Amino acid sequence: MRIYLFIAALAGAVTWFMTPVIRQLAFRIGAVGEVRARDVHTVPTPRIGGLAMLSGVAVAFLIASRTPWVENLFEESHQLWAVLVGAILISLVGVADDLWDLDWMLKMSGQLLISLLVSWGGVRIVSLPLGNLYSVSTSWSIAISAFLLVASINAVNFVDGLDGLASGIVAIGGIAFAIYSYMLARSTANFASVALIIDVVIVGVCIGFLLHNWHPASIFMGDSGSMLLGFMVTCASIVMTGRLDPNAHHVNVYLPVFIPILLPILVLFLPVLDMVLAITRRVSKGLSPMHPDRMHLHHRMLRIGHSVRWAVGILWSWAALISFSSVLLLFFRMRYVFAFFVCAAAVLTVVTLFPYYRTRFAEIRAQRAQEETA
Repeated sequence: MRIYLFIAALAGAVTWFMTPVIRQLAFRIGAVGEVRARDVHTVPTPRIGGLAMLSGVAVAFLIASRTPWVENLFEESHQLWAVLVGAILISLVGVADDLWDLDWMLKMSGQLLISLLVSWGGVRIVSLPLGNLYSVSTSWSIAISAFLLVASINAVNFVDGLDGLASGIVAIGGIAFAIYSYMLARSTANFASVALIIDVVIVGVCIGFLLHNWHPASIFMGDSGSMLLGFMVTCASIVMTGRLDPNAHHVNVYLPVFIPILLPILVLFLPVLDMVLAITRRVSKGLSPMHPDRMHLHHRMLRIGHSVRWAVGILWSWAALISFSSVLLLFFRMRYVFAFFVCAAAVLTVVTLFPYYRTRFAEIRAQRAQEETA
């Protein structure tokens, strides 16, 4: 466990140190986001913070590859190197979009090509939960894995609209992943796990960047960061499927704690929900699925009266509830976890809607007072 904490701290420290450097670079090369109609911020802000996050990922991976006890993971499998190469490529696509605002079809084509490359390199689904866990063909495995990667990349990209929102949600998901990865890693002799290394790097990078990205943010992660986080967190969940033996486990053992296809959705539930709603909304109006608007979940939170920090905190709480409820099933019976989930969800619902109903009740009282005076 100490090794994993060291890797997470290293990733966070490098990201924290490099973020001001990247911020100055952004000003020099003009990578500063102008205030657009759909934006929440009011001051032009650097938007290639993902490069600082990438530096944290790269340094953490390179040091881990030379660290006793986990270095064999880099020697025995090409998965971690494939993840690192994919992280670099997806960040470069994000930087290009941050600088030149790429056409959405071009950007998605780049995402798909990189996802296929990484899946071909070994980061792919091993088993599917259909009755019993069973292996799938290589072609289907690559196709499904690439689809999950592209979907998650864009889900995190969609939710990156408030200071600290995306990095916080992914950090929460990374912690949930890390707990489950660690539980699976206990079955090995030295607790070494490819998925766990990816998880702790994600958490470290997110926390390191969040120290600069908390409202009011001095820098944005941009597409270079949001795409990187979506890519990394899904790589961790996909790699995790390789630790299950399709011939030795029945799917009921892992439901609902672990289903390879649904795990990214459970942890990235809010980003995925926001993406699905946005695409449905835009397509129903005859617009491009990537057409920007101000109808995302975080925009709605601000519209009903929450401040930026409150909106982010509440959305973090929802993400934590959904992510950790599945992990709690490892330790508690399902009925207890379900009862906890219902109670916590009820409290969060009240907190979420409180500003709306407070404003609505005030309007009703004002209307009644006006009617009485009339």
